[in-house]
Amino acid sequence: MLTLILYTTSGCHLCDQALALLTPIIELNQLQLRLVDIADSDAMIERYGVRIPVIQLEGTQGELGWPFDEPQALAFLNHSLQELEDA
Repeated sequence: MLTLILYTTSGCHLCDQALALLTPIIELNQLQLRLVDIADSDAMIERYGVRIPVIQLEGTQGELGWPFDEPQALAFLNHSLQELEDA
């Protein structure tokens, strides 16, 4: 099963919005969700601190940072799935 990573942190209302937007997509595509709290790493804070929420399909290089809507998230997911198939 493929895993969608959501980079987040506690108290992030935009992350809550992203999760609500992503939940139907995750269920429809039978994805696992892994929440990664960027507060656990200084490197992640530096990389994602002003960009979260950010999503990434595990095993791919691409990332999609907020703001995004459902069509953009679906397009990103399709592109990421193609990247996995081409690898």
